[in-house]
Amino acid sequence: MAKDPRKPQNSLLHVMSSVRHAVPPIHRQALPFIIAGLAAGLLGARFKPLRWLGFGFAAACAFFFRNPRRVAPSDPKTILAPADGEVCVVDWAVPPAELGMGDDPLPRVGIFLSILNVHVQRAPVAGTVTRVSHTPGRFLPADDKRAGDSNERTGIRVTTDSGIGVGVVQIAGMIARRIVCEVEEADRLERGQTYGLIRFGSRVDTYLPGVAPRVEVGQTMIGGETVIGVLS
Repeated sequence: MAKDPRKPQNSLLHVMSSVRHAVPPIHRQALPFIIAGLAAGLLGARFKPLRWLGFGFAAACAFFFRNPRRVAPSDPKTILAPADGEVCVVDWAVPPAELGMGDDPLPRVGIFLSILNVHVQRAPVAGTVTRVSHTPGRFLPADDKRAGDSNERTGIRVTTDSGIGVGVVQIAGMIARRIVCEVEEADRLERGQTYGLIRFGSRVDTYLPGVAPRVEVGQTMIGGETVIGVLS
């Protein structure tokens, strides 16, 4: 029986497809760090400590800036966790004034991101970005109760097609001092869509539109998949 000449090619394509699904994509913010690490490793070809330090740094940055694919629940009324991490705060609080969400306390869910968590942020609901703001501040530890009000932060308000606003605030921490927000006012976001990240540890607060949070302190979140509330 004649061999199928397409078989090796098909096998290679299968392997490449498997690798793409097993290895998560890397956020483009990682490229300068990875390139710097690889360059240091190559320049240190004759000096092993520098070589391994450079390659190790590049690998660590690729891991830190990973951006895995996520599948949002099918129910469009669900409000999704905007970040991976551990719930550190579930309470009622007045949203930051710059979000324009009023002066009344709203349910708040705070998620603490350790250095090992995925650090991209995702839209909790589908809608239009109706507010983007950046506020300078302090750099207290991200899990400090005062961090939500005192630390440097970038907030967005996403307004659903039915007019309901959900606020998400990226909060810098003691080590994380670089907040990246890639959306502008009038941009459209889909549920679970990546819109920014915080480098090297942080916290993300979500202000819910008067609905009860469905998570507890200490619970592990998967950004873009875990349900933290349901729109009424």
